[in-house]
Amino acid sequence: MQLDNLSHLAVFAAVARLGSFRKAAAELSLSASAASYAVRTLEDRLGVGLFNRTTRSVSLTEAGRHLLERLQPALGSVSSALEEMNLFRASPSGTLRINTFRDAALVVVAPLVERFLRMYPDIQLDIVSDDGLVDIVGMGFDVGIRYEESVPEDMVAVPVGPEQRFVVIGSPAYIARRGEPKHPDDLMRHDCIRYRFRSGAFYKWELAKDGVQLQLDVPGRLSVGDSELILRAALDGVALGFLPEHKVRALVAEGKLVCVLEDWCPPMAGMMMYYPRQRQMTSALRAFIDLARAA
Repeated sequence: MQLDNLSHLAVFAAVARLGSFRKAAAELSLSASAASYAVRTLEDRLGVGLFNRTTRSVSLTEAGRHLLERLQPALGSVSSALEEMNLFRASPSGTLRINTFRDAALVVVAPLVERFLRMYPDIQLDIVSDDGLVDIVGMGFDVGIRYEESVPEDMVAVPVGPEQRFVVIGSPAYIARRGEPKHPDDLMRHDCIRYRFRSGAFYKWELAKDGVQLQLDVPGRLSVGDSELILRAALDGVALGFLPEHKVRALVAEGKLVCVLEDWCPPMAGMMMYYPRQRQMTSALRAFIDLARAA
């Protein structure tokens, strides 16, 4: 295979994965016009269209989907072969792409960034904060960070970060207006802020005490998909929220929020860093996991 064919196939795979010529170009350090030219040249050589293009979206044609399915194993083998060359280097190199939700980015990833980049000057970090659940393989990430219950079963998961505790919080004005819940059953008569996943499912509040574990589909007129919106609404007295304790600790100390049902909010396992079981671990990922576990 000619080298330019291989580079054009790599551009095609990146556009297919990201659904955007602009994003693929940025990832590959190309101009958008160069990425578009590479795909057009590939289409001309193959004699078929690989993408349906509109001003707002890019999607694979049937031929494009077939090519991508056949191409991914081969590109994976090429990537693995290149990664193995790191065995001959003095230190790891390459780009490490991390997908994490916002709280984990602040609690787990941010404290490691300066030290990691200083220790490994040949590694580039690409960190994407996303509170929704994503397919890290399909989106081209090396590793994801989520709570244990959100980690797909076919992934290798490694505990990272400190122990966590979720707490039920409300503003003093809300508590004065609606009263303080004394038992989890009382939440069913309160307004609660519901967290909605991208899938459309609602997160069930997890409470536990003396061996009794509850998962409550709490009622509420406000549903959001962002923890910052939960915090804002709770501060404004809209309803009760359920958030990580580290996120609200200072506001509780200042009297802006009140914790309720504290005896039903035990500590829980921390966050999990996860990666595909079938994929060879890159030297950059191994270095990051080692640093995170030692922190």
